[in-house]
Amino acid sequence: MTTVARLSPLANSLREFDDRVLSPFTGWTRDHWAALADHLLLAARRYASGSHARIAFPGAPGGYGADVDALEGFARTFLAAGFRVAGEGGRDPLGLMEWYAEGIAAGTDPRSPERWVRLDEHHQARVEAASIALVLHLTRPWLWDRLAPAVRERVVEYLAPAARVEYPPNNWVWFQIVVEQFLASVGGPADRGVVDAGLAFTDGFARDGGWYADGLERSYDHYAGWALHLYPLLWTEMAAGDPRAESRRPEYLRRLERYLHDAVHLVGADGSPLVQGRSLTYRFAAAAQFWAGARAGVPAPAPGLLRRAASGIARHFVEHGAPDAEGILTLGWHGAWRPIAQSYSGPGSPYWASKGLLGLSLPADHPVWTAVEAPLPVESGDYGLVVPSAGWLVSGTRRDGVVRVANHGTDHSLPGSHLTDSPLYARLGYSTATCPVLAGEHAGHPLDQSVVLLDGEGRPSHRTGFETLSAGRLASGTLVGGSRWRAHWVDPERESMDLGVGRSGPVRLGPRICVISAVRGPWEVRLARVSAPAGAGNAGGHGAEYGAEYGVLRVGGWPVPADAPAPADASAGGRAAASNGTLRSRIVGGPGLEASGVTSAGAASPLAPWTLVPWCATPARARTDVWYEAAVFLGGDGGSGERAVDGPGEPPTVEWTGRSAARVTWPDGTADTVEVPVAPAPSGTEADR
Repeated sequence: MTTVARLSPLANSLREFDDRVLSPFTGWTRDHWAALADHLLLAARRYASGSHARIAFPGAPGGYGADVDALEGFARTFLAAGFRVAGEGGRDPLGLMEWYAEGIAAGTDPRSPERWVRLDEHHQARVEAASIALVLHLTRPWLWDRLAPAVRERVVEYLAPAARVEYPPNNWVWFQIVVEQFLASVGGPADRGVVDAGLAFTDGFARDGGWYADGLERSYDHYAGWALHLYPLLWTEMAAGDPRAESRRPEYLRRLERYLHDAVHLVGADGSPLVQGRSLTYRFAAAAQFWAGARAGVPAPAPGLLRRAASGIARHFVEHGAPDAEGILTLGWHGAWRPIAQSYSGPGSPYWASKGLLGLSLPADHPVWTAVEAPLPVESGDYGLVVPSAGWLVSGTRRDGVVRVANHGTDHSLPGSHLTDSPLYARLGYSTATCPVLAGEHAGHPLDQSVVLLDGEGRPSHRTGFETLSAGRLASGTLVGGSRWRAHWVDPERESMDLGVGRSGPVRLGPRICVISAVRGPWEVRLARVSAPAGAGNAGGHGAEYGAEYGVLRVGGWPVPADAPAPADASAGGRAAASNGTLRSRIVGGPGLEASGVTSAGAASPLAPWTLVPWCATPARARTDVWYEAAVFLGGDGGSGERAVDGPGEPPTVEWTGRSAARVTWPDGTADTVEVPVAPAPSGTEADR
């Protein structure tokens, strides 16, 4: 059993507000959210400079330095203050607007020792400027309109460089649009052409099913909701009456409504969001997408479901130690755990969690606050969901409340690239109950949720740059998807910053790998084939050109958080399992995958002291153009009392019907025919399957 965090004083105090009639699933109401915001804001004041322009939270400086860290501390907590006061119609018993007004006056004064980093001095200031501009818009009657004329002029001067500085081609373009729109609203030097170009460019991020990619790469993560859906609709509010905003808003709303249908399926019953993608240290920022739907008035999901999802996320973190006993949001997930953040992140960075407080901008009589909570999809029943744009096969199971994703569509890269795999993007699976291995010797060497070839030195290959083959559903409801890639090994450039994505460096190419996933409930049948590239020799079932460079094929299962290393009986004969008493990960190798084990990785994720990864592998060099199969399980531990390697229940079975199809029989008795790509028979040989 993994260690349960002792409730913080904040978590204990919030439980006194619980209302199980209005909120039967979380107990949370608007009072909980308001108390959380006030707690964070009052704790932040202890670390403010004399005039409040800088908030320097404790901890080592981030990769961009202390000046940027302090600006983040101000701007990101300012979001929370703005939402809090806007939703109260200006009522401000904590004096938030006056307190932050003093900071604005000092931060925009170039002669002040507390002055802010300028937009043309450091690119991170361009991010923080958008938060400042947004809150000034939301709280205009109570802050902007009461600033001295000289301070308003300095604010405009501070924001003015936004039109002429460079923004990366991703969600950052919206920061520029928001700043320009605010400048236009106050008679500042706004550039209409910059806004028009930004709007047109971000249109290119839209994908099927209401999803957005974060830029032109296959970047699907929480930014889809807390940035790429949030800012367009807030911009239309800022630009109300502008024909550009009026014409675009219906399409933004349509996309958000469709996206939220998927998003509510990606929250676990315990409130955990999917542990996938970078910037996870922003924690309950993941709730912002649901509040965005409520604020915009989407017809569905219903207000009670939107609040259930948002409150579940916030409650999950509060009851797992975020904020900490001092009221601080540290770099981490639950508690402090620096490796989950990127190298540029500093002590003020986690306060972008303030985005998740957006619901407080809605008054207490808004339907999202007055509706009775509705259950999450994973609380209503088992389901399988396909997200074609991201190449995700989503499986939720009511029994354990876990949501899983089989990933065949996102790696924060482009097809054909040869980068290292980012643990947060390129793994074959993610869930709300597990975390990829993010630190230690296995972080840069794919182990969990992977299909790899080991080279002569035992180093695993990478899959970034894969080609998505399919993502769909069979008539039985079973989900099927696949991808293929050129196995490659990379010596990453050591000097590059950790941006949470794959790294470049000298590359050595190997054979091709194809993986097909069939998913039903807590089980996945994973089919894998190694093929030598066209033109490579093939002797005895091996690509001769590559025979000395690769060997074992290894299939990694789900990473389970645990308090101790795996027991000695965790694997045998191609079967391996890991459990923490509540959650079990299991892998059962088919013919040819008779080797197995459980790797115990210490301090590898923020969920527990140990991460246990079961795997199976070929005992010797993998054969080419042969399909290998493994059954992979993640779900609640049945407590069957069987040996660690066995239970719960029998795995699905696979029978091959020629080279192009496998018949999979699932534990519930359902039988599916799964078609697989046909590989050309090696010259002079007969393909085995």
